[in-house]
Amino acid sequence: MVRIILAIVVIVLSGYSLITQTLELMPYYMFFLGAIILVTGLAELQKDRKGFWGYMNIAISLFVFFASIQYFLMN
Repeated sequence: MVRIILAIVVIVLSGYSLITQTLELMPYYMFFLGAIILVTGLAELQKDRKGFWGYMNIAISLFVFFASIQYFLMN
């Protein structure tokens, strides 16, 4: 349920950015995209599939969070 809500938020923000031809909302949908990837990674780990992809999703989400925070701080 959380993944669906986050996905809708990302689609709406990126669609608005695509229609208006601005990149002002990019750090916001990057942040929500990182949240989707984090939730997916945590769901993989809770399913007792403690394999490579659960940890990889968490690592990727941390990178996306770091990139979006850096973009916030630069502007």
